[in-house]
Amino acid sequence: MAQKLETKQNYGKLGMRASENIYQCLIGVLLALLASTMILPFLYVLVISFTDSTAYVSGSFYLWPKKWSTEAYVLILRGRGFLDALRASLFITFVGTPINVCANAGLAYMLSKDDLIGRGVINKLVMFTMLFGAGMIPNFINIRNLGLINSWFANILPGACGAWTVMVMKSFFQELPRDIEEAAEIDGCGTMRMFFQIVLPLSLAMLATFTLFALVSYWNCYFSAIMYLTDTSKMPLQVYLQKIVLSTDISEVVDVQDDLVNKVPQEVMRMASLVVVVFPILCIYPFMQKYFAKGVMVGAVKG
Repeated sequence: MAQKLETKQNYGKLGMRASENIYQCLIGVLLALLASTMILPFLYVLVISFTDSTAYVSGSFYLWPKKWSTEAYVLILRGRGFLDALRASLFITFVGTPINVCANAGLAYMLSKDDLIGRGVINKLVMFTMLFGAGMIPNFINIRNLGLINSWFANILPGACGAWTVMVMKSFFQELPRDIEEAAEIDGCGTMRMFFQIVLPLSLAMLATFTLFALVSYWNCYFSAIMYLTDTSKMPLQVYLQKIVLSTDISEVVDVQDDLVNKVPQEVMRMASLVVVVFPILCIYPFMQKYFAKGVMVGAVKG
């Protein structure tokens, strides 16, 4: 009797394992199908951008180019329009990102101190900006009165400090061990030295996360550029890409003196420009993705 009962239990365990394996396989298949719906469009864009002009016109390509060509990339990278847009995006991104991180981290650390005079009022003012915005026209008037029209800093300063980022960073700083700061104060460490030499090194995961957020935000700068910039040579890459996608004569946007620009199909040029604009961010993401969950969730637990 005991042997039969043990046999039934073993069969039950095997059945549970088999059903669990089937369930895991189904989940894997569904996730693979879902991932394919996101990967295939990018693969399609990449294939067209590297497809030879004659192969594209004849339609002899599927998910792999029948005949490879880099003509579209050569034209885009040599064009004056791309070089001007790249210079603008690099300046906005690599100047705006440190300003953004420093401004948010400095304000958040200040608000994390209980003995700060007027802390409650400042907190309410920061929260107010999260719930209410002035609107497009007042923002434009403000930028104009500051003399920032047609300046790259018009795309940097308005987004240099955000209420949500400040609140998350503040919560993170409040969770840091107070004993470390007290020990530093006893050793004669000042506020600025404590912030840069003790607090920031302990917050690298969180800082890396928000650095990437700011970097992507500035790299994708578009709406503020078309609002505040009037000089076409100062337009960033996103505006350049929008002009290429909507233009009926891409040679004017690319601004390159080459007979080849009339031979390459415009759709191939559009796809190549899209790859060029997105490629830098795709290179950065894998190296900083590991900081996302750790950096954001640690500071998002407390209110």
